[in-house]
Amino acid sequence: MEHVSIDQLSILLIEPSNAQRKIIMNQLQEEGVHEIKTADGLESGKELAQEWRPDLVVSAMHFADGTALDLVAHVKSSEACEDTQFMLISSEYRKEQLEAYRQSGVVAILPKPFELSHLHSALISTAELLGHDDLDLEYLEPQDLRVLLVDDSALSRKIIRRTLNTLGMEEITEAADGKEAIQLLQDNNFDLVITDYNMPQVDGLMLAKYIRQYSAQPMVPILMVSSDANESHLSNVAKHGVNALCDKPFEPQLVRRLLKQLLEE
Repeated sequence: MEHVSIDQLSILLIEPSNAQRKIIMNQLQEEGVHEIKTADGLESGKELAQEWRPDLVVSAMHFADGTALDLVAHVKSSEACEDTQFMLISSEYRKEQLEAYRQSGVVAILPKPFELSHLHSALISTAELLGHDDLDLEYLEPQDLRVLLVDDSALSRKIIRRTLNTLGMEEITEAADGKEAIQLLQDNNFDLVITDYNMPQVDGLMLAKYIRQYSAQPMVPILMVSSDANESHLSNVAKHGVNALCDKPFEPQLVRRLLKQLLEE
């Protein structure tokens, strides 16, 4: 068990506005963060991230020389920044504009202005992703659980796998879509299925229907991951045999609670 606390985090803040940069920096300090460096542009931010390797990059969306998506791609593709998490702070509210960030694996998306409680939750999520605290189950050992992880995005699979690893789960089989998952289910037994909702050919609902009606393990718990996890959506997926729905970004605290509930039922 290895705990990481908020005051141990190193944070790179990239924000073009001097005023916003000072406000966010003060709020980070109020949360107990001591190690903070700043940049005001995309290229300077990339260089500093590569050189310093922070635990978390906190970034605005728009810059004169590009967008935060360029920064996310740079951070996620760099071996030097392999463990670096990313948080977006933006006044953008349109779902279609934020979807790419949700799919890219950011740890949190906070609005401008944001509430300190939301910042605190995002920092806790970052700390949990960097630490290691096995899931506490009464009758099962996390390292023995056989997990089928299904998502057409390799990046999303990597992020979810990392979260599961921090909870002590090691035996994880990946499928790039629902069709591949069905083939794996025909030849293997699993203790848990985690699947994306939106996938080509065979989506998450079709996969859940197959598991419940046609597979040899119709009672296996299914956790669905979606960027649109609202109440009406939850009601819809429940009809197809999905046990729980989790939003993107994939928050460790929520995942821990859901998995404990699913695996101990």
